[in-house]
Amino acid sequence: MTGTVYKSTGSWYTVKTENGKIYECRIKGKFRLEGIKSTNPVSVGDRVDFKLETNNDQETGVIENIHERRNYIVRKSVKLSKQTHIIASNIDVVFLLVTLNNPPTFTTFIDRFLVTAEAYGIKTILLFNKIDTYNEDELLEIKYLAALYRKIGYECIGISAKTGKNVDKVKALMKGQVSMFSGHSGVGKSTLVNLIEPNLSLKTAEISDQHQQGQHTTTFAEMFDLSFGAKIIDTPGIKGFGIVDINKEELGDYFPEFFKLKSECKFNNCLHINEPKCAVKEALDNEEIAWSRYKSYLQILEGEEEHYRKNNYDVE
Repeated sequence: MTGTVYKSTGSWYTVKTENGKIYECRIKGKFRLEGIKSTNPVSVGDRVDFKLETNNDQETGVIENIHERRNYIVRKSVKLSKQTHIIASNIDVVFLLVTLNNPPTFTTFIDRFLVTAEAYGIKTILLFNKIDTYNEDELLEIKYLAALYRKIGYECIGISAKTGKNVDKVKALMKGQVSMFSGHSGVGKSTLVNLIEPNLSLKTAEISDQHQQGQHTTTFAEMFDLSFGAKIIDTPGIKGFGIVDINKEELGDYFPEFFKLKSECKFNNCLHINEPKCAVKEALDNEEIAWSRYKSYLQILEGEEEHYRKNNYDVE
């Protein structure tokens, strides 16, 4: 039998077949011995093959095979430093909620998030939330940011989870897709999800107290079917979209506007810093690339993202 993993609790997996039947499944021990450096070989979103067993009149499944993943999100394992924890797989789109203030979402955070999404091969749409609360100058700043990211190729939508403005557009983009929502605590993720699907009681409580950070040692993600033909993966307690180890030479590939110019640089392994005849630096001087993006690139290149992450910029 084949199905999709909807919930993981570490040892048991809830699998739903195409005809809507749900089975509780476990995995064969050999999965842990096949070189998968992960604390959880099976993740929410995985397509799996399983066979049924009957024990004490209870029918359960044994997962025998995991289909190849289109993409996945990982984080470093809490207890085992050399291993990773796969949060979810086969995600079609991630919606990143951005707020200008209350709380502020800085471009350095947006860019780092986008780099990670590019590295995982996951489409990202930026949702500029709380537009009902901004004054004229703040709205101009939002429009500037949206124009900046649209030019790169990212879809941007101004929304209000409170008034419902443009939420119908978000729902239309979610239809037929497996979605995730992310952003700093307090950006309105839970408000938006509850507005999109009022009957869904997701555990999306915001964590704002810095003393609560690091409290979650395990994460049980769960997928939900929505009433309008969409799926959403809820990942309570995730403080970060994932940390990816990217080689310095590869980093520029995850900035789409840098990648487009890569072939025009004199050197194949150009880091776009001090090299002669660098197309990225020339584009920067001609204001064809945003300085904020280049600044983010340098920060990630120099390893400053770890420092940035530890300074109470928690996300969910």
